[in-house]
Amino acid sequence: MFIRFVINRLDPDSGRRQGILQASRELRDDGLLLPEEQEVCDEVFTWLFDNLDRPDTFSRSRKSHAAKVALSWFKSTAREHIARMHVLARVLEAHGLQVDVIEERRPGYIVHEDEYQVVAEPFQETCT
Repeated sequence: MFIRFVINRLDPDSGRRQGILQASRELRDDGLLLPEEQEVCDEVFTWLFDNLDRPDTFSRSRKSHAAKVALSWFKSTAREHIARMHVLARVLEAHGLQVDVIEERRPGYIVHEDEYQVVAEPFQETCT
């Protein structure tokens, strides 16, 4: 099982619902976070940066200008990573954003995989 945290705003690159990492960065960049919320987000981002590989591709295409339509999903075994995402979700919910947790068995065509996550271009029937 694979898990993804999203809000009800479309991502301009993928055309799918926006993930909460991007949504929290936008709140930060727009100066909408309280200092304590900023601290929580910074802690989560730092932990993820230290404990999660950064995928080198978000597309099945090898072309450098290919659309980045692949989405990141946590493996259900990435319990600590998922727990951190729930912390981040609470910050977004405090700002009136509804966070949905999607569980999917077939996230799509996998373009990156490591111990904790997959990055996949969704199948047409994939819930995103």
